[in-house]
Amino acid sequence: MTKSCLSIRDVRKDYEGLPLLKGIDLDLAEDEILCLLGPSGSGKSTLLRIVAGLESQEEGTVLWGGKDISVIPVEKRNFGFMFQDYALFPHMSVAENIAFGPRMHGWANEKIEERISQTLAVVKMEGFRNRSVVDLSGGEKQRVALARTIALNPDLLMLDEPLGALDKALRDELGQELREILKKLQIPTIYVTHDQEEAFLIGDNVAVLNFGRILQKGNPEDIYTSPNSLWLAGFLGFSNQISGKVMELNPVKVSTPLGYFTLAEQMKDQFEAGCDVILVIKPDVAQVVKDKEKNENTISGVVKDSQFMGDGFRLVLEVEDERIFTFRDSHRREIGLHMIVQVDPPSLLGYRVDE
Repeated sequence: MTKSCLSIRDVRKDYEGLPLLKGIDLDLAEDEILCLLGPSGSGKSTLLRIVAGLESQEEGTVLWGGKDISVIPVEKRNFGFMFQDYALFPHMSVAENIAFGPRMHGWANEKIEERISQTLAVVKMEGFRNRSVVDLSGGEKQRVALARTIALNPDLLMLDEPLGALDKALRDELGQELREILKKLQIPTIYVTHDQEEAFLIGDNVAVLNFGRILQKGNPEDIYTSPNSLWLAGFLGFSNQISGKVMELNPVKVSTPLGYFTLAEQMKDQFEAGCDVILVIKPDVAQVVKDKEKNENTISGVVKDSQFMGDGFRLVLEVEDERIFTFRDSHRREIGLHMIVQVDPPSLLGYRVDE
């Protein structure tokens, strides 16, 4: 197992007299890209700034290589910080922006010129050396900002919403490219974003932050497949939710206003008979049932909309109590069509109401 280079222990931070970070514990491995994911105001950027030394914590420690760096000033940490607005100098060329840090650290001109060429090659902008940054597109500015951030050979990279100012199409395009660059650099990285798709695309692991704490950390597949709370399931966009009561445990069988649902075998240890639960149905797991009979693990409804999404259709079903459910489908469905969709037990998530 790769050892940790950065360890955050019980970090606490107040904002306007109220707790913002309530005891953050987090580790970063030497070869890891860690995406810090959470909604606006959850404290992601504040935690990043504490690691960078731009802000101080009320309590807790930040360890680098096992040593407490909380009292080490920002300029002594050798960490690279890329701001959301890129913070490029508009009166300078691309090369001058990249050279700024090395020049301030007293590098020789020959070494600076060599480093400019190296970083421009990494971000694939060799032909932009003398271009004014004000003439660059958003994506080009993002690459220059990254080149400037890595110019000093930092031990740690910290990127704060680096794609946040770009439109979705460009975010999707640059996201994959950015991950390739970061993996090539082999520098441990903390990447802050509020966008789950971006986090899953770029991160080796994802840590979800909200309510002042790290709610869950794991690889993107684990976070998506098994969110550990109802809040996190909702944050990931799983809006298909049904209230119910556990009736049996072997297997777990839940009674809901829409009928009975059977859950996966491994979930039986999470509940007891009679407890109230919320079932969550992911939109990409339902299958259209041709049989006219409505059985367990099925939802019957009328098609209210069928929207083309590029790789399929977004099916909107209205059930008997006027509740709306959405699913992904391979075909366009006729508006007003009555249909039944079925969900396999492993695809159902269940959460106790008292969690």
